[in-house]
Amino acid sequence: MFFKGQRFFIAGMSVSGEGSARFLLERGAEVYVYDDVVSDNIAKVYAELRGLGAHIVTAENCDAAAEKCDILVLSPGIPIDTALPVFFRKRGKAIIGEEELAALYLRATAVAVTGTNGKTTTVSMLNEVINACGQHSVACGNNGNPLIREVEELSFNDFAVIEISSFQLETLTSLRPHIAVITNITEDHLNRHYNMENYIFLKSKLLRNLRESEYAVLNYDDPIVRGLAKNTKAKVVYFSIQSRVEGAYFQDGGLYYNGEKYLDVNEMSISGVHNVYNALACIAAAGILGLDKRLAANAVCAFKGVSHRIEKIREVNGVTYIDDSKGTNVDAALKAAQAMQEPTIILLGGKDKGEDYAPLFHGLSSSPVVHAVIYGENRFKMLNAAIKAGFVSFSLCSEFNTAVRLATFIAKPGQSVLLSPASASFDGFANYEERGKAFKEIVDGINEENI
Repeated sequence: MFFKGQRFFIAGMSVSGEGSARFLLERGAEVYVYDDVVSDNIAKVYAELRGLGAHIVTAENCDAAAEKCDILVLSPGIPIDTALPVFFRKRGKAIIGEEELAALYLRATAVAVTGTNGKTTTVSMLNEVINACGQHSVACGNNGNPLIREVEELSFNDFAVIEISSFQLETLTSLRPHIAVITNITEDHLNRHYNMENYIFLKSKLLRNLRESEYAVLNYDDPIVRGLAKNTKAKVVYFSIQSRVEGAYFQDGGLYYNGEKYLDVNEMSISGVHNVYNALACIAAAGILGLDKRLAANAVCAFKGVSHRIEKIREVNGVTYIDDSKGTNVDAALKAAQAMQEPTIILLGGKDKGEDYAPLFHGLSSSPVVHAVIYGENRFKMLNAAIKAGFVSFSLCSEFNTAVRLATFIAKPGQSVLLSPASASFDGFANYEERGKAFKEIVDGINEENI
């Protein structure tokens, strides 16, 4: 892509938008930047980018600026069917995302991971495995570290382990990873993607560019993911807990890759069936890359997990508090609930994503959860689903802070309080990290023997 003389309109000043702007300005492009909500942090970014030569776009001159520009670089937070991208599409102009821009210049070997759940853990674990085996690897993408920030620093001998969301896949067409991993596919983001067919199609896009020399690492136990094998030219390598597959599998308490044992599950620092799946995906990728088996196994066992994913905050007055703010859909929340070892009060609610909550409450009935505190914008939808499912041990309130304090009063010594909302955070927080931080602050404020 030739930059000088091209005009780029960057919509959304998240970390990926800012990274794209800096990348393009350094290469002589004419850059217009816009965000419909200008926070103090964005105002600071605007000032820095203006100093580098960017044009700041306001709501008043947005259409005029868009008319001038050749290419829209769209934030993953902005749906592809909203006014601005439609404006560009009607005029026959290009629409790309930050990861698409970065993919055009990526020299490192890419290992890309998508799926409804497990992306961040799998990316973080695999990144540690590759580095532990003496290679240079960077975890990037949807995990908060944009690929565009790393692309120039990564050489042909390096690895980029890239987390990719369905939002990013809307504008990603050029990436050809050496290994593409799909962890699972369950209902999520249907408020944006409208139906499961669209959602599955977006996830399958990760496999579209793979050739016979590349690899698709697929969850055999997920029938939707397993079915994607017929849509790729790549070599298919499965991972499974339920079957001995060609690839990575669980057998007699151990994790194997093509007949070679890597480790025993009880040696892992993190627990839960979902983490066994994550570890199997990593072992499959490590086996494909020919990494040292012993070093790879040691790295998997030593991995401590990621923030806001079934993360123990503290124990106070005999009650254990667990932050799973990253559990933003039904499947993730159920997996977190099923991973609990003691009777649990779960915090549920937030911004609705178009999911059916009936399977959540049916599943909670056979889990260690003994009570649900339901809060947030979608609380009445959850309430109706709970009643229809026959789940009657719940409390209802509107505010997050009230919900946490209510759970604290309900919990008895020997029980846990689990924040795993099965919902987005956007009814009260900027993201799931901010929600998890708020939970931790409240829990840290609980006094011993005095709540």
